[in-house]
Amino acid sequence: MAIPAQAWKLAWSLSIGCVELLLFLPLQPEKSYLITSRNMAEIELIMPKMGESVAEATIIKWLKEEGETIEAEESVLEIATDKVDSEVPAPEDGVLKKKLFNEDDVVQVGQVIAIIETEGGSASAEAGNNDQEAPAEETSPAPAAAVEAEKMVANGTAAAAVEIPRSANGKFYSPLVRSIAKEEGISLEELENLEGSGSEGRVTKADILDYVENRGSQPAPAAAPQAAATPKSSPSPAPGSAKAAPAPKPAPPVSIGGNDEIMEMDRMRKMIAEHMVMSKHTSPHVTSFVEADVTNMVNWRNKVKGEFQKREGQKITFTPLLIEALVKAIKDFPLINVSVDGNTIIKRGNINIGMAAALPSGNLIVPVIKNADNYNLVGLTKQVNDLANRARQNKLSPDEIQGGTYTLTNVGTFGNVMGTPIINQPQVAIMAAGAIVKKPAVVETPEGDMIAIRHKMFLSHSYDHRVVDGALGGMFVRRVADYLEQFDPNREI
Repeated sequence: MAIPAQAWKLAWSLSIGCVELLLFLPLQPEKSYLITSRNMAEIELIMPKMGESVAEATIIKWLKEEGETIEAEESVLEIATDKVDSEVPAPEDGVLKKKLFNEDDVVQVGQVIAIIETEGGSASAEAGNNDQEAPAEETSPAPAAAVEAEKMVANGTAAAAVEIPRSANGKFYSPLVRSIAKEEGISLEELENLEGSGSEGRVTKADILDYVENRGSQPAPAAAPQAAATPKSSPSPAPGSAKAAPAPKPAPPVSIGGNDEIMEMDRMRKMIAEHMVMSKHTSPHVTSFVEADVTNMVNWRNKVKGEFQKREGQKITFTPLLIEALVKAIKDFPLINVSVDGNTIIKRGNINIGMAAALPSGNLIVPVIKNADNYNLVGLTKQVNDLANRARQNKLSPDEIQGGTYTLTNVGTFGNVMGTPIINQPQVAIMAAGAIVKKPAVVETPEGDMIAIRHKMFLSHSYDHRVVDGALGGMFVRRVADYLEQFDPNREI
């Protein structure tokens, strides 16, 4: 009987005393842990993939200290990317032998963040000798995702090799981006004027490499007066790219009194602040208002909410009803469902509705209902409730807050009748739904005009005046109001 080739390979490996094994052990969706084992003695804990287009994460807090015992699936540290926090569990039982990064360090996906020693860690001296004799490239395989960063940073960590700091306005640049900037002679002023295509406007590796290619081999002028004196030496912007914005002016100093309390912004609040300032700087905002009579919708919900919860196990709020009307209006006016890239307009093929949700901390997050037009009202209700509940519990994945093409925020939840929301970049429009208020209104009847008590709600529509003019912005919000006012009070669930 022929011996399988794999058996020969295993026998050969054992005969030469090989003790290095390389495995991939998937523990959770989109998370992989690269394990390098010496007699199953040490495990390399890898920064896991947190979703599509996410290349790095920040270590928020170490939950275990060196020397502490860890059980399989027990959380070792907390990490964050954009607005989502997650925990990284241990793949096996063991002891945390070494932490390779500190809190607040930014780590690339695929990099080793810690070494865990398993119970088989008391390796014999003979095994230790075998380990020492093994080639370095076998004992320390570089994760594929970190190879490029290692090429860009020759010695030491990327953060230590690059001297470009965090910008004055708090904008963060990854170690890889800062390393490329240093090698190419790109100043911090140039970097601040570079528009990023990453999440929250972050400058990615592709952005800076594209900038280097279009910028040419000569470094940019160090100061504005020099650039003005020799305008011909400055490279012209690449076709289709937006003109670099001037560096923001520093904020005026703030005086502090004896009775004032100083509170440090948390990480999420810093990112929200940066994103909001960037949005106002990027898009000229215009806001249109319409007051809608939503009496039929309110009466219908009051009539069916008990039966709906009993049948579906879900509470039906006004949010899915508003999203349903938004989706219909977007199909009528598809040019509201676009993004701007320099001098080009990207018309989105999918309708992905973001729904702003307030967190218990007071911060804001915007989970996204992907392909919202594929859901009926029951489906939308379940999507809304699920995303809202998991947002409050900090259980959203990075992909669930990305990819939105239009955003709805419900300011009426806080008793506000209207608002002027800020566009969620790179979208071009956002709608705020105000509080539903009973008002006397003139109603047309076969017997003539009459005054009746009606349920009214203001819709506030902010849009990017670069690509959405008043006609389109105004007609869109009016169409949403029409769909709400024409709600069928006899509709079946």
